[in-house]
Amino acid sequence: MSKTHLTLSAAALNKQPVPASLGRDNLLSIFESVVGPGAFVFSLWALAYYFEGEIYPPYLILSVIVFALTFPGQARLQSSIPALIADIAINWAGVAGLLLITGFATGYHREFSKQALITWLWLAPLTELGACFVLRIAAPMLLELQGPRQRAIIVGMNEQGLALAEKIKNSPYARIELTGFVDSRSADRLTSPSPQSLLGKLSDLASLVQANRIQLIYLSLPMASQPRILQVLDELKDTTASIYFVPDMFVTDLIQGQPGSVCGMPIISVCDTPFKGANGALKRISDIVLSLLILVLISPLLLVIAVAVKMDSPGPVIFKQRRYGQDGEEILIYKFRSMTVTEDGGTIKQAEKNDQRITRLGAFLRRSSLDELPQFVNVLQGRMSIVGPRPHAVAHNELYRKLIKGYMVRHKVKPGITGWAQVNGYRGETRTLDKMQGRIDFDLDYLRNWSLRLDIHIILKTIRLVLKDQQAY
Repeated sequence: MSKTHLTLSAAALNKQPVPASLGRDNLLSIFESVVGPGAFVFSLWALAYYFEGEIYPPYLILSVIVFALTFPGQARLQSSIPALIADIAINWAGVAGLLLITGFATGYHREFSKQALITWLWLAPLTELGACFVLRIAAPMLLELQGPRQRAIIVGMNEQGLALAEKIKNSPYARIELTGFVDSRSADRLTSPSPQSLLGKLSDLASLVQANRIQLIYLSLPMASQPRILQVLDELKDTTASIYFVPDMFVTDLIQGQPGSVCGMPIISVCDTPFKGANGALKRISDIVLSLLILVLISPLLLVIAVAVKMDSPGPVIFKQRRYGQDGEEILIYKFRSMTVTEDGGTIKQAEKNDQRITRLGAFLRRSSLDELPQFVNVLQGRMSIVGPRPHAVAHNELYRKLIKGYMVRHKVKPGITGWAQVNGYRGETRTLDKMQGRIDFDLDYLRNWSLRLDIHIILKTIRLVLKDQQAY
């Protein structure tokens, strides 16, 4: 899985379907994607029960087909009511027409009540329309459940940058708070000079992002500025902000690069998390199910290890240490104590071979990775994932973020108990800068190429390697 160099242009955007707005909240996007298909299925089941007395298998088969044809539903929260009605009517006419032609051609329509089918043809779109209105009423509450708005900066106070700002301002369902613009040009050269919204120059961008806790960065710079754009991206690799390019054209090494839109305006993600929308839900569900199953299976082992740690040396059974989690937020992770010390300060020495701080039992626990087992509790808490970049101590993060470009990008996802780097030979001590660079390269490869299949591959490979790996100490 090597680094992917992609060329994306505005022309390419026009040929590809634009997914739900990257600026809109994930929870609201999920509801938008299921409200239409769900309305069609619900109305069909209700009519089947009303006319037939129960939901027979043909109705279940038809509901699966309808859901497959219409999922994911379109984003319509921003649409006017006339446009919403017209859009629902046109889309349903296409779906219903296809189903009727297929049903009559195959004779399958005879399996259904004629009254139920005729009623469904007009009730289904009305049910979807009603569901859309309910979602509009519930949208503010759903947005509030996700916490405060995401803070954003637009780089480039030009025509397209100002257009994006206007769209964000006029989008009540976009969970984005625009902090301001960054532009190095003098006031007389700006498209719309506004000292209040101009935060600083390009040279100040990285510090402005950190000082204002910016989570979203929109690059609205012309293609002629490509060298300057590459320099800006280089400087932003020390942040955990998601970066999007408002195109005409762009060439770079992308992390989860894909076309999308924010408030109806086309953008390209330059550096983003792979765990958005359905992918995020799939990742979280798999983490919860697997961690619960594992904790139940290993609970006797956890009890035995806890007693052994307590008897082996004085000190707490569980060692808690601050690490960087998703988006660079500090989290506490749990491990069985394997040393005579519990360091969590500004300076932490990595464990090394024949380290005198490691207890007799601790050497075995570290070599077999059994000291990491309490981190399945961290997974249930939502602080970690089973698979992801391994979390480093805060002191180590502050050191390496200054030495390795792109180091902080690995924090676009939750840290993991195991990871792509660990199963490729970068487990245990990273004594040299080259070794840490290698670990980071694999972490970024994981972000670029994530899939559930890759997670399962890493888990299985971890189990195999733990039985024979001697690198951790």
